[in-house]
Amino acid sequence: MPPQEHRVRVHLDRLLAERGMTLSELAARVGVTVVNLSVLKNDRAKAIRFSTLTALCRALDCQPGDLLSVDPD
Repeated sequence: MPPQEHRVRVHLDRLLAERGMTLSELAARVGVTVVNLSVLKNDRAKAIRFSTLTALCRALDCQPGDLLSVDPD
């Protein structure tokens, strides 16, 4: 059986735009590389650490549900 594609979507672009923040600025605030945030932003990430999710939510002043959603079946 082939591996199942995940349906989790990351709304980093929208949150950055709403806050007038660049990916580089967010990377500096969170302590994550721009490359790693880019992977997350472009829905290519396979996982995210809770510590990174917490830091993103703190820097973006949001809840995990603002940052992530799951596409319906």
